[in-house]
Amino acid sequence: MSRTATDDSRFTGRSGPPGPRLVPPVKIRRRPGHIVATIVATLVGAAIASWAWLGTTTSEEAVVASSTIHRGEVITADDLATTRVSRDATVAVVPGSDLNDLIGKRAALDIAEGGLLTPTATTEEAWPPSGRSLVGIPLTFGRAPKVDFETGDLVRVVSTPAEGEEPASGAPLTTDAEVVGMEIDDVSGETVVNVLVSYADASVLATRAASGDVAVVVDPREH
Repeated sequence: MSRTATDDSRFTGRSGPPGPRLVPPVKIRRRPGHIVATIVATLVGAAIASWAWLGTTTSEEAVVASSTIHRGEVITADDLATTRVSRDATVAVVPGSDLNDLIGKRAALDIAEGGLLTPTATTEEAWPPSGRSLVGIPLTFGRAPKVDFETGDLVRVVSTPAEGEEPASGAPLTTDAEVVGMEIDDVSGETVVNVLVSYADASVLATRAASGDVAVVVDPREH
């Protein structure tokens, strides 16, 4: 006699195949060193962001000379550039947005390469000024003090005897002048001092300067 298989689930209390085994979550252990490094990195990032923000609020874009500009020269686009500088209420600068307004104007004074342009550094007036002329005085050894002439220096250009001549009796002929620049002649290597003199004195002074029969005396600016 055969027996029919019976369902034993009623005896075991389970039905169907066994379910997946539950595994408790793994606990991650954080190292104290990693936590400190994360905090430090966060603080550094915040400090850099704060510094960058402060930099944009405490500085401004200003116009600078990309090359030396001599007094009286017409300013071109190649002479100018912009840079960011710290804001200083005591120093007036030309904003970078005004760079194009300076092109075509003349330098009212010597501007060194990298120097900031101020509102008074340029002018629209003709150069040389009306009633005055610009004369170059080549200087040889012993005909001027061994100093660097600066723009605005007041000098007297004194006529000297030509080689082989006796000094004239009485006071020598002198011409009052204002220094506007000094440079080295590319051909002769001589130092040339550019001076402003009255229109009436320019021709005679230029003739004597060309022959080298002049000397330069520096006077105090308040003279």
